[in-house]
Amino acid sequence: MVDSTRKSDKKVNPFHQAKYLMGAAELVQLPADAGIEVAFAGRSNAGKSSALNVLCEQKSLARTSKTPGRTQLINLFTLDHERRLVDLPGYGFAKVSLDIKERWQATLSQYLQQRECLRGLVILSDIRHPLKDVDCQMIEWAAEVGLPTHVLLSKADKLKQGAAKSTLLKVKQQLKAIDGAISAQMFSSLKRSGFDTLMAKLIDWFDYNAAQEPDSSAS
Repeated sequence: MVDSTRKSDKKVNPFHQAKYLMGAAELVQLPADAGIEVAFAGRSNAGKSSALNVLCEQKSLARTSKTPGRTQLINLFTLDHERRLVDLPGYGFAKVSLDIKERWQATLSQYLQQRECLRGLVILSDIRHPLKDVDCQMIEWAAEVGLPTHVLLSKADKLKQGAAKSTLLKVKQQLKAIDGAISAQMFSSLKRSGFDTLMAKLIDWFDYNAAQEPDSSAS
C-alpha cells in the first residue's frame, strides 16, 4: 500500500518542475508581491538545500555545501507563473561578520512580516539539536503575523526511531506553547523519510488541490 502511494506521488509531484529564478540580496529586488510563495528557512547546517533538492527531485537545484552559510541570498525557484519556492539565507551558524548576520536577520524579519504573497514557512531544525533560540525567534516572528509554519526535524536518520519519536513529541509540545497551529514532522533527505507528509503540506499551501478540482469534475 505504501509503495503504490509513493509511486503515485512521484507521478503527480508538482515540485519536480522547479526552476531557478533569481537570487535577491534585498527585498526590493524580489519579484512583484503576487501569487503564492512558500519559504524554507533554517540554521546554516540544518540541511535546507538538501531538503529542497529531495522535494523537487533534482540533485542540484539548491546548492549544498559543507561550509555552513554559503546561501547568502534569498533564492527563488518558479513552479509556474504564480507559484514560487523560496530558499532563505541560512542563519545562526554561518562564519560571517556580525554586520552580515545582523543584516540577514533584519532581511528575514522584513520578508516574513511584509511579504503578502508568503503562504507558509518551513523551518528545518536538526533533530539532534532541535529548536535553538534562532529557530524559535523565526517561529515567533511567523506566529505574530499569523503565517502558517511547519517544522521539519531534519536528519532523522541520525537518531534511533525511539529517540526520534521522543524528540518529535517534545518539539510538538514546545511549539504548542508558541502557537497551537504550528505543525512538525521528522524528515530525512538521505532516506527520503517524511517526503510524502511534506509534499502534502506544500500542495495544500500552494492550492494545487483547489486548482485540480475543475479538471476532476470535468472528467
